[in-house]
Amino acid sequence: MLPAAFLDIAGAAKTFGSTAVLGGVDLAVRRGEFVSLLGPSGCGKTTLLRIVAGLTAADAGRVTLDGLDITRRPPHRRDVSVVFQSYALFPHLSVAENVAFGLKARGTARSSVGPTVARFLDLVQMGAYADRPVKALSGGQQQRVAVARALAVGPKLVLLDEPFSALDRRLREAMQIDLKRLLREVGTTAIFVTHDQDEALTMSDRIAVMNRGRIEQCADPATIYHRPATPFALDFVGTSTRLEGRVVRTLGDEIVVTTPAGLLRAPGHYLPGSPVLLGVRPERITLGDGGGNRVEAVLVDASFKGARVELHLTAGGAPVLVEAPALPEGAAPGAALTVSWASADTLVYPAGEAA
Repeated sequence: MLPAAFLDIAGAAKTFGSTAVLGGVDLAVRRGEFVSLLGPSGCGKTTLLRIVAGLTAADAGRVTLDGLDITRRPPHRRDVSVVFQSYALFPHLSVAENVAFGLKARGTARSSVGPTVARFLDLVQMGAYADRPVKALSGGQQQRVAVARALAVGPKLVLLDEPFSALDRRLREAMQIDLKRLLREVGTTAIFVTHDQDEALTMSDRIAVMNRGRIEQCADPATIYHRPATPFALDFVGTSTRLEGRVVRTLGDEIVVTTPAGLLRAPGHYLPGSPVLLGVRPERITLGDGGGNRVEAVLVDASFKGARVELHLTAGGAPVLVEAPALPEGAAPGAALTVSWASADTLVYPAGEAA
């Protein structure tokens, strides 16, 4: 039996003017879990975060945290900390004073404030900067201070609203690993908002893929990537080859689909004549005839990606994307190549689903 939800969002809805931003969202988060809200700008992820924080009132729905209904509680009585995109540090205070601010506001004993501040600054590797003004820190250092301030008060839940967006790629990747380690060390439950799929895949226990005010799929990163539930999840998380077609016959637990690239097989049960969308991840496609689905394609371009080469091909006018260890010897744009993949690696969706 699964443990009861530590954070339970039920039917959260929000409309701004004539625009429905959230359409009755349900999300259950377990204690100690790290869940990312992933989606494009305008999908409702930040609005959902603000509803949980109490910074935006929902039009409908309920938010329960650790068994308590906090739907109508003010932000300061929710036992929730927020790390904003802008960090929201106090520029006139030192690093240590910023971290101490929330502790003092909560009435923490004076004798405990100093040791607590020191502990959390050490956890984010900022102990040596305690007496410095925050204005003298880099963006990455300010982000660490903001995380320390959020965790120092011992909240039941931490909400993070794209806290790495202003950092360069190398620092952002380092901070992802550091934050994941820190949250697990402290044991804090966290909700993380991002539009960066790599960030969500790296950090999350589960990912809630959001689109147009609803959650399209909520699952662990491997499931989201390898078995996306909808065409939108397929497109938004990772890259893929997409081929539209029509079922021509069934073979046990498989279907045969006619596509611009030829006849292809996929797992599933659809009636002959049904329009479907097929998808396959680029690393599942190999060069040569490996059995299963076999396609004759023409090389359009190749992109060097360090440890791999991304091959852009076309088959019957349809684009095909392949990840290979290296460019085939002598291959140049216009070269004819055979590619193949297992029918079991083909994803299939009813045609016409929103992407």
